[in-house]
Amino acid sequence: MKFTKMHGCGNDYVYVNLFEEKIDDFKNVAIKVSDRHFGIGSDGLITIGPSDKADFRMRIFNADGSEAEMCGNGVRCVGKYVYDHKLTDKSEVDVETGAGIKHLVYTIENDKVVAVRVDMGEPILLAKDIPVTADTEKVIDYPITVDNKEWRMTCVSMGNPHAVVFVDDVKNFPLEEIGPKFENHKVFPKRTNTEFVQLIKRDEVSMRVWERGSGETLACGTGTCATVMACILNGYTEDKVLVHLLGGDLVIEYDRENNHVFMTGPATEVFSGEITID
Repeated sequence: MKFTKMHGCGNDYVYVNLFEEKIDDFKNVAIKVSDRHFGIGSDGLITIGPSDKADFRMRIFNADGSEAEMCGNGVRCVGKYVYDHKLTDKSEVDVETGAGIKHLVYTIENDKVVAVRVDMGEPILLAKDIPVTADTEKVIDYPITVDNKEWRMTCVSMGNPHAVVFVDDVKNFPLEEIGPKFENHKVFPKRTNTEFVQLIKRDEVSMRVWERGSGETLACGTGTCATVMACILNGYTEDKVLVHLLGGDLVIEYDRENNHVFMTGPATEVFSGEITID
């Protein structure tokens, strides 16, 4: 199977072009290619194929084989792949995802995509739609007990569920200990991604993320959008925020007029190759 390894701010996936390749068992392939010791090494598998609703369709599978609805860093890389590999010559494309159709606008230099701005759509704030079990319609600065401690979380879906928690020192936060306990907490019927966020300025924050099904990753596009929405809902930031992640920076902007979130960031191709899948 031919593949291309790509990353957005260090959030790396193995990309497979389904116009040329065929996958019968997505879960098995995702688990094998993601293994950093015996496979290629990645946060998961993303496939690029035809769509009857948009220019292309992407599917995302986590490192444990479970399918996710959306990946912000991943969709930017899909955009770069289809342009750089001559599957399109358009400077703007629509990509079908499990969280709806996303509109991508390219920044092109020397006939290569170097950055992508993505219309991530409307944030989902109703608890039942995220989903998260709560006794309020929206989950903003809401208490949750994890590891015998009460935390305050704000929940947002960008097509996939996120719980955002504000902390004083994100660099030294015990993410590997606390992250899985949030992910698998009983109030999240579909598990959750969790962002731990440190406020810096009114237009700047730093965050780390524990991704559902993959563990800590260097970046999470949907999580970054959810983080900024949580900041705005709590009155902590303005509507345009620079977000520092372990793998790089993303700029997130909330357009109040149309209630859409926009994400701008890099997309990088690492290498291509072939792997035998048993």
